[in-house]
Amino acid sequence: MLLITIWPLFAMIGLGFVLARRGFPSDAFWPAAERFNYALLFPALLVVSLADAPLRDPALLQLGAAAVTIILIASAALWLVRRVVPMPAARFGPTLQGTVRFNTYLGLALIALLAGQDGLERAAVYLAIAVPLVNVLSILALTDRAAPLSILRAILLNPLIIACAVGFALALTGIGLPYGMDSFLGLIGQASLPLGLLSVGAALKLSALRAEFGALAGIGVVRLLAMPALAALIGILFGLGGTEALVLVIFSAIPTAPTAYVLTRQLGGDGALMAGIVTSQTIAAAISIPLVILVLGAL
Repeated sequence: MLLITIWPLFAMIGLGFVLARRGFPSDAFWPAAERFNYALLFPALLVVSLADAPLRDPALLQLGAAAVTIILIASAALWLVRRVVPMPAARFGPTLQGTVRFNTYLGLALIALLAGQDGLERAAVYLAIAVPLVNVLSILALTDRAAPLSILRAILLNPLIIACAVGFALALTGIGLPYGMDSFLGLIGQASLPLGLLSVGAALKLSALRAEFGALAGIGVVRLLAMPALAALIGILFGLGGTEALVLVIFSAIPTAPTAYVLTRQLGGDGALMAGIVTSQTIAAAISIPLVILVLGAL
């Protein structure tokens, strides 16, 4: 039953890969589609999901604290490993991103299937907290140093963070989305997840798998198996249950974000390594995610 539930998500990723390799509808379409989704469709989905979220629910505060704890523990562990095994920022940046960043489109699609609207509301809260944190950590890892104003500017101009801030404000004030705005933004947001999954497939680079096998395998095991195990443990320690625990584990079990490749290239990191991490994790996740969900259900 689980495979029947989630196989369409990976089929969409596969379809995106096939379409992009055949040049359909054009090579220029996929980068434009990704930017369109990132700047408009996905932010609309976040605003709709957050506008009526029960932000005063103590479970959501625990979810946010648990998310921060997982990301900081993993990042601190990697920095400690780096002290023992020296690694230039160009490689450390992809390693950290391959461990703590997450494919938001796949995560939300999984949670929507497994937990419905209730899950999406909690996932939006998770994103509002985790997205700024992982972006700051990624920039620091890739540069070893970064001007605070540059980091602040990158955060404040991020469309996802702006959308989360708007959604939070609507929920906290009780205004919500009046005059049919919820329907309007809901229609826009509905296009985000399928287009996002297709774009994930289009971004896969199989050629990047030919080198760095050991590094890709090691980072993949940490991301796809060790991180969800850590999330399950932290969820228990924070007293999370039900939907909150599911959101925490799913976002820790999904592959890293394709946009990590763009950031890596922009900041002079090892783009080939980052492309290999994204591709290998996305392919391996077709096996690891059902396994993680089955284990979570047995707990």
